[in-house]
Amino acid sequence: MTDLKIGVIGIPGKWSTEVLADAIEQRTGFGAVIGMADVALDLETRSLTAGNLNLCDLDGLVIKKISEEYSQATLDRLEMLRVAESAGVRIFSRTSAILGLVNRLSCTVTLSNAGIPMPATCVTENEAEALAAVERYGSAVFKPLFSTKARGMMLLDAAAGTPALKQGIAAFKADNPVMYLQQKVNLSGRDLGMVFLGGRYLGTYARVAQTDSWNTTIHHGGKYEPFDADEDLIDLARRAQAPFGLDFTTVDIGLTDTGPIVFEVSAFGGFRGALEGASIDAAGLYADHVIAKVRG
Repeated sequence: MTDLKIGVIGIPGKWSTEVLADAIEQRTGFGAVIGMADVALDLETRSLTAGNLNLCDLDGLVIKKISEEYSQATLDRLEMLRVAESAGVRIFSRTSAILGLVNRLSCTVTLSNAGIPMPATCVTENEAEALAAVERYGSAVFKPLFSTKARGMMLLDAAAGTPALKQGIAAFKADNPVMYLQQKVNLSGRDLGMVFLGGRYLGTYARVAQTDSWNTTIHHGGKYEPFDADEDLIDLARRAQAPFGLDFTTVDIGLTDTGPIVFEVSAFGGFRGALEGASIDAAGLYADHVIAKVRG
């Protein structure tokens, strides 16, 4: 046991949040799960409180999940945590690192600027440009700029014809003024999650579709399986996560006929996939990493 006080920002009652908080409490004797919906920021007193707990008095905070679903409010919550960071609280991962990932476009631009192979991507507010991109790609996945686990995504196929495509694009744009669409690639029903802790590679798991859904997420019926990644694949994932400087992350990679492509780098990383698919105790390893960093 130590006298360190390290809290977990997450969703109270959710497995990944609670297992991380438990791992930290087992090692330090202190445990606290903080839901951001319960946090109040008072800039006059420079305090950030959840009930009777002032987050600015803690030694560290681990952001396991900032919100149930990504939205503009997710960015606002991260801005609030910057006050604790300014007070000297060590935050994992740094708010600036996460801010560059919550918005899908920000993540994509960083990956593209780093020369990381990705699906063909078009970002536009113009419906005619979006239509031309779908026709060029053959089929495209429209993705909200703020979403997780494929929520809000829509698949449009050029074979549907121009009237149907225009209708689908208009419907998507109604909720997403800036349209982000990527060419649908053939993944043979499987994609990969490659796990990193402090930039160090831990292992890989596969998400395998169990239905005829076009995506493999567990939210849509996929399951986790082990996967043995080769050195070239590990190097690609390492280069993809490097620009973000995250303490813990999962790099999502697809294996296509023309080579591997990176879909995204996760702001928080998945514990369940690491455990069930790769036998990695991510919560325990992350807790050890955080404690070592806070101790300095």
